[in-house]
Amino acid sequence: MSELSIEFHKIWIDQCAAAEDIRESFGLKNAFDYLIGEKLLTFLMSSEDDPKFAGEIHAFVHQIRCIFTASEIGDYLDHLERTKFLAPSDSDVDLDDLDDEIEDEPWLENPIMGAEELLRFSRARQLLQS
Repeated sequence: MSELSIEFHKIWIDQCAAAEDIRESFGLKNAFDYLIGEKLLTFLMSSEDDPKFAGEIHAFVHQIRCIFTASEIGDYLDHLERTKFLAPSDSDVDLDDLDDEIEDEPWLENPIMGAEELLRFSRARQLLQS
């Protein structure tokens, strides 16, 4: 298969291999941030419009489960939920920090995008922990 005929719906295979290298070189959290926090959530978004991506979800999730233990996955999902998807528990939130966070996460300004992102995270959690 030539490089030009890459099946993009199977790109998860390379992403899983990269996550293993990231884990070895930069640690577990960085590997999770890359593979689940970025790639899996993006893959789930792509699968909403493309049946080729949707058909690869279970294989992608299975490979993630082969790379990480159930406990590691659960801990990371809890961390991601606390830090990205739930409102800060501290009532003294620094407005400058909030502005920086909105720049990093543009969906925070758009409630519909935020809800869609939260639903994708919920789906990722369900797939990874079922």
